[in-house]
Amino acid sequence: MALTLSRISRTRLAVAGAVTAVLAVGAPAAYASLDDGTGPSSSTAATTTVTRGKPFHETRLFFGTERPDGGPAVTDKQFMAFIDKEVTPGFPDGLTIQDGRGQWRDSNGKIERERSYELILLYPTAEEKKRDVQIEEIRSDYEKAFAQDSVARLDDRTRVDF
Repeated sequence: MALTLSRISRTRLAVAGAVTAVLAVGAPAAYASLDDGTGPSSSTAATTTVTRGKPFHETRLFFGTERPDGGPAVTDKQFMAFIDKEVTPGFPDGLTIQDGRGQWRDSNGKIERERSYELILLYPTAEEKKRDVQIEEIRSDYEKAFAQDSVARLDDRTRVDF
């Protein structure tokens, strides 16, 4: 019985080692597939991998729901009405909204915790300048409509395939 257990343990170790080796080899290819081929990180390895999708820009906006002035929190119905009126007309091809919980330090130095929304927008890199204006309007309009100190923004370049 000890011999059988020893063989099983060696087999498991061999399989685990093989899986680790495959993951280690696959990791650079995963990063290379995000490269658009124009930056300094482009390499020969990147040209030998299959690159899917087209260069896109991803913008994530983070909307808080608590009002600094102590007024009532933004409701789901109010937020979705805002999306329908202020976001969808400029991004009719699609968007993603996720519920969240966030915290941040307000303008008075107090840590605020609140229910929040994350809006994800994808658009071709060729439209960055045009979309930047639209996105800044969305941020400004939300701040004014719901008495917010700010709407956080995160931007990144990526590749997208629909």
